[in-house]
Order: sequence, then structure tokens, then C-alpha cells
Amino acid sequence: MNTPSTTGDLSSVLPRLKPDPLPAIHPLPEYAVEGERKRWYAEMKAALQVPWMGVVTMAYAHYPHFFAELWRGLKPLVESEDFVAAFQGNRAYVEEAVAALAPPPIAERLRAIGYAPRELDGIREMVEVFSHGNQPYVIIATLTRLLLEGGDMGGSGSAPRYQGRHAPDVEVPFLLMEAHHADAPTRAVYEDVKRVLDLPFVNTDYRAFARWPSYWALAWGDLREVAGNPAHEQIARTCHDRCVAQVARELSNSGALSSAGLRAAAAEDAPVDEVIQMARLFQWLLPGLVTNVAYLRAQLVDR
Repeated sequence: MNTPSTTGDLSSVLPRLKPDPLPAIHPLPEYAVEGERKRWYAEMKAALQVPWMGVVTMAYAHYPHFFAELWRGLKPLVESEDFVAAFQGNRAYVEEAVAALAPPPIAERLRAIGYAPRELDGIREMVEVFSHGNQPYVIIATLTRLLLEGGDMGGSGSAPRYQGRHAPDVEVPFLLMEAHHADAPTRAVYEDVKRVLDLPFVNTDYRAFARWPSYWALAWGDLREVAGNPAHEQIARTCHDRCVAQVARELSNSGALSSAGLRAAAAEDAPVDEVIQMARLFQWLLPGLVTNVAYLRAQLVDR
């Protein structure tokens, strides 16, 4: 696939595409990695300034040669000024667009059932961590799919390294409510999340929010009413298009990533189509996830 260098219909570059059937994924959790992959995980979290490895990159790590080549080329890119500016711009767009969905305020409802100010602050801080951290993963997922499907990045050369901290200045306990930890009502919410969002798993974000089960049940009750409707999907689609434009036309290719190199690395681990289907799943779901987290963030604004 030759990547267009001019503006136009981005569907011709990388259409928004949900794989059907949904592929099997094999995320390699942080506690299970060792050796080089453990080092890569630490490097990636430090470079992205996030406290967790996304399911997307843990699924990539199941394919070691593929992940090694991807991270080799990604590291200088994700540490660059233009990458940070790109994901910050995407976040600003999504959060502004979500306001039109009119998320109903939730803080007063939580106070009414006993939530103290410090508990509301804890929820807001957790939402802020994901509001920031999901954005780099969306661009990474888009770039990965583009390269695997035969496209190449449109930018060239290098960009100055970003100096300083772009992550939120908060420290929150990163505790996940796994399904086997949860009571029956929370497990029912998880099943509803998977059914409504048509996902094969519950995202890290939602498992983190379920640390406060009564909050998450209320928040999801509002979100499920808009998730996937035309206005919600348009925000996710525009987020997708912005990321495609960035990786296909705008961002520097500081690490000299190429389609041929990444596909060859993937082929050392598995049939390339298997890796492509996995990459398509995450590149499809992440724009919806950032839209959902922006919605949850807007709910928590006192008005």
C-alpha cells in the first residue's frame, strides 16, 4: 500500500475496521515478563510516562521479534516533541467533542450515597491518568496497524526530544478489580460492558474504575446509553482519522520504522495475518475507549 502524502479521504489510507470474527489475543502481563521484555516494559512506561502497560502493548509482546522491532523504532518517536503534541491535540479534540454528548453530572449523586471529597478526588485522579495515558497508545496502535498492512510513515528525519513531564502530577494506587475479585453485581456490569461495547475483554480502565463499584455502576449506567450511537461513533471515527493523518503524513519517523521491517519481524513469530488481526482489534477499540474515558471525565465536573 502506498501511503498518500496529500490530504483527502483517510478511509483510503486506513479505514476504521473492526475484525470479524474477533481474534484471540494473548496479553503478556507485567508480572509474567522477564529478561528483555521486562526491560522493554519498563522503558515503554517511562517513555510514555504511564503507570501501566496497556493491554494493546502486552498483546504485542506475545510476539517477541515483532515487539522488539516495534519498540526499537517507537522509542525515539514517543519521546519526541511532535508525538507529545500530537496526542495532546487528540485529547483536546475528544474532550471538547464529548461535551456535545451532555454527560450527566455524577458527583452530586455520589455524594448523596456517601462519597467523601477525598474519594471523589481519587476517582478524578484515576480518570486523569487514563485520559492522558490512553492517547499515546491510540497513536501507537494506529502506526502499528498501518505498517503491518503495508503502509509506511509519511514523515522523515527526527524531532527534538520532549523535555519534562507531560503526565498528570498525581500518584494513585493502581489497583484493578479483576472479575474473579468482584462480587456478582460488578461481574454483571463487566458482562454488560463487553456486550454493549462488543469487546472480548474488559479494558484496564474499567477494571481500575471498578475499585469503586458503586461509582462504576452509576457511571457505566450513563455511558452505556450513548456508547456506539451515531454522535459517539463520530467522535471515535474522527479520533481515528486524526491518528491516521498523524502517522501517515505528519509525525517524524525518528526510529526508521518500515512496513517491510515490521512485517518481517512479525513473520518470525506467527503468520502475519494473525498479527494483523490482533492489531486491527486494538486500533478499532482504542478510539472508542478514549471517547468513553472523556465522557467519564466530563461526568465528574461539578456544575
